[in-house]
Amino acid sequence: MNLPFIIESVLILFLALILDLLFGEPPESLHPTVWIGKSIGFLKSRLKGSNPRVEKIKGIILGLTVIISFAFVAHIMLFLLRQYLIVYIIFASLLLKTTFAIKCMDNLSRPIGKAIKEGRMEDAKTMLRRIVRRDPTKFDDQKIISATVECVAESTVDGITSPLFYYSILGVPLAIAYRAINTLDSMVGYKDKEHINLGWFSARMDSLANYIPARITAVLMVVSAWLLHEDWRRSWEVLKRDRNKTESPNAGWTMSAMAGAFNAQLEKPGFYILGDPVNPLKPDHIPRSIRIMKLTTFLFIIIIVLPTIIIMGVILPWR
Repeated sequence: MNLPFIIESVLILFLALILDLLFGEPPESLHPTVWIGKSIGFLKSRLKGSNPRVEKIKGIILGLTVIISFAFVAHIMLFLLRQYLIVYIIFASLLLKTTFAIKCMDNLSRPIGKAIKEGRMEDAKTMLRRIVRRDPTKFDDQKIISATVECVAESTVDGITSPLFYYSILGVPLAIAYRAINTLDSMVGYKDKEHINLGWFSARMDSLANYIPARITAVLMVVSAWLLHEDWRRSWEVLKRDRNKTESPNAGWTMSAMAGAFNAQLEKPGFYILGDPVNPLKPDHIPRSIRIMKLTTFLFIIIIVLPTIIIMGVILPWR
């Protein structure tokens, strides 16, 4: 067992969590996700083509180039700093923090519920545009709350537990690789005419990367619902029934668990309906969803991340 590796990894993890909860996101000019996005935009404009088969191959090139490049750069930077232990731990923590966003999700979603409660519907719609791609122009309060809660549920995976899961396996470079995959999917992983060929590889990679974390996170959401005195039994039932109703093979898991926990219905018009309309959605469902997100994150760290770090310290003692 490599105790120094385990201790360093746990220290980096908890320092990154503290940085996130205290300060949130770094400036855009210093944020690796922004750099990843700019790189994708730069390559996308140069790899677009008219031949679908060739464009699919270029999609593979786009995805692998971005993923490998950023993971490799992170690895080299950390390798060079390895001899300066304190600097290494601080830098690794800063880098890891940029792969997940707990406070950011809280800051972006909680004010939406407050705006609805105060009758500021246009403000709520404006804020909703920051976290979802839907056009909320004609949304009533139910649809705004639904979209927000859905985003919190889905972001628990791709914005928190997935990067932490990959960090626990192979450290910060793999967490950065995951962030690159997720950013690729958010920028090119669509089935519209512009992206269906160039983005197919990125979309598949994102689905694959989130497959295990999404399922673990959904189950832990049910446990969180129980601990927070939400309807955990209904959360489990709706999860089992509705998890496959979304086009994404992963998003439906956590969103169904969340819908069941509130015994309410989450809906993206024309795409899916999750849960049952027993309870109408209210503004306070948004902070309640955030509480579930945070407790699920805590459970995921304790039950999955920390044990995995220890196991990796045993099977890879040379690290």
